[in-house]
Amino acid sequence: MRKTLRVAAYAICVRDGQILLARWIDGGRPEWTLPGGGMEHGEDPHDTVLREVEEETGYRVEVTGLLGVRSHRPPLRRRFGRTVDHHGVGLVYEARITGGELRFEVGGSTDMAQWHDLDAVPGLNRVPLVDFGLRLWRERPMAGRPAD
Repeated sequence: MRKTLRVAAYAICVRDGQILLARWIDGGRPEWTLPGGGMEHGEDPHDTVLREVEEETGYRVEVTGLLGVRSHRPPLRRRFGRTVDHHGVGLVYEARITGGELRFEVGGSTDMAQWHDLDAVPGLNRVPLVDFGLRLWRERPMAGRPAD
């Protein structure tokens, strides 16, 4: 079985009771996600989150802390029915907006970015990473992962 590893960095940007999310369009129906994405070879994860947030939202951010790490291994189905043992590692940072203006990504994996009231998040069509990141943000676990 083929094995893959993907390392990514994401940002939790919360201000005035709202969270900044990007709408992910890759792989079917659109879902809201945290702004961020995959590291390029040789790139530091801190630099990844700065680059990805600006690409997906138009905002420049300052990282204010590392909230935690999400590690998951979903089986992925590929062409011709083959399954890939995929391991995803996502670093979740807290960040604050320092500049730029909200705009939509063109030609990427997201098609828009938007602020959402924190209370409205449970009603959104979203990827599990959003709930995981918000849990890290609320609980701030010392070990960098929520208690099960």
